[in-house]
Amino acid sequence: MKFNDSCAKCMYDRQAKKTDNKEYLAKIRDILDNRSPDVTSSQLVVEINKVHEKYFGPLPSFKEVKKEYNDLVLSMEEDLRNKIQSSKDPLATSIIMARIGNYIDFAALSYVSTDTFLELFNNTDMREDEKEAYASFCDQCAKAKTFLLLTDNCGEIVLDKLMIEQIKKRFPNLSFTVMVRGGEVSNDATIEDAMYIGMDSIATVITNGKKIAGTVYSLLSDEAKSVVDNADVILSKGQANYESFAGEGRHAFYSLLCKCELFINRFHVPQLTGIFVEEAG
Repeated sequence: MKFNDSCAKCMYDRQAKKTDNKEYLAKIRDILDNRSPDVTSSQLVVEINKVHEKYFGPLPSFKEVKKEYNDLVLSMEEDLRNKIQSSKDPLATSIIMARIGNYIDFAALSYVSTDTFLELFNNTDMREDEKEAYASFCDQCAKAKTFLLLTDNCGEIVLDKLMIEQIKKRFPNLSFTVMVRGGEVSNDATIEDAMYIGMDSIATVITNGKKIAGTVYSLLSDEAKSVVDNADVILSKGQANYESFAGEGRHAFYSLLCKCELFINRFHVPQLTGIFVEEAG
């Protein structure tokens, strides 16, 4: 998905809210104004973070926030598993619940509210306009052997685990690989988060090989590239993965909440609307 001028303005404005250091902001403006035409937002964030560290030191740590939300969702895990199991279509419900976890995003949202997160569980029904993509997803899972999940945020990864449990029940023919970030990036899930919540008990867990939010194929490790190339079904979670992976010629399914103007306008929906779509390769 190509980075555009509205994204550039949003990215600059977020930096301007943090500081009035003119020299720093000029460097940020230069990065954005002279960006490559095929660059992704994930790559630009890496460049901006380098400049931030040069001027202001290390970026804030999200370790405590990540543990807080991992623990919160883990405390809900059994109740949510029971709710999934008792629903009319446990797999569809698990996909919607896993998408609700995409709300936990301190990079895209100016404020993350635990109350708002919990309220989103009041509606776990799949909309009619998503059911065509869902039917295709099920059809392809039935024929496939390998499944790749591109994860996004802390907390969300617990719900991803519940979703994988349901996919495995419906399609026992599948083997699962879960890809997390290769280093600490905001509140995104890393290998440590995956192990902490028990993802390794139901899937092979790998990293994208880089300290970068998103899935930029050219920057993936050789292991990650091989998994992407050989996956029969790919499910990509969250905005950053969509921004960096969509439009690159891969057949994939995307599940996310529309949190920023780019996605709200792209899909013509209100903020925090869930999207489940298929992109043909």
